[in-house]
Amino acid sequence: MSDSTDEVRSYTVRLELVDEPGELLRALEPIATNGGNLLSIFHERGNVTPRGHIPVEVDLEATPERFDGIVDALRDAGINVIQAGAEQYSEALTIILTGHLVNTDLSDTLSRIHESTDATVTDLSLSAPEGTDDASSARIRLATEEGAVDETMSAIRTVADEKGLHVIEPLAAGGEA
Repeated sequence: MSDSTDEVRSYTVRLELVDEPGELLRALEPIATNGGNLLSIFHERGNVTPRGHIPVEVDLEATPERFDGIVDALRDAGINVIQAGAEQYSEALTIILTGHLVNTDLSDTLSRIHESTDATVTDLSLSAPEGTDDASSARIRLATEEGAVDETMSAIRTVADEKGLHVIEPLAAGGEA
């Protein structure tokens, strides 16, 4: 890069892609064209967002000016940019929801959690051993901004109470599961 190296910073861009051949390449092209240096790509093809798209997290290096150009170019290319740059999530938590998750619309549950907090679902695992008509459970990993765990948990409890679901909360600070 021709810019001074002390200005280069690391950024994270979270995208939602349609599950079609070539979409990941189409999303990476504006990054390369605008001078971004790829650090890592986390392509969660086994998961879908509440809108049914594939979440992709891209870590890259660029100067602030180039990063702004990259984000603009992604949006101009029709790529859905969910998170860009400084809004990076720094805390993670894992919860378990139990109850009639399928009957109460799991997608709606996740959407309501996302809408009422700054948290984003990074992983989801659903278990319905007796079928979708009986109780099921979901392990949900969330990423949230530093200091927002209590607010996120409060929103999760509210949504769960409204839907008659049970929440198994993460261990308190200092504990690891």
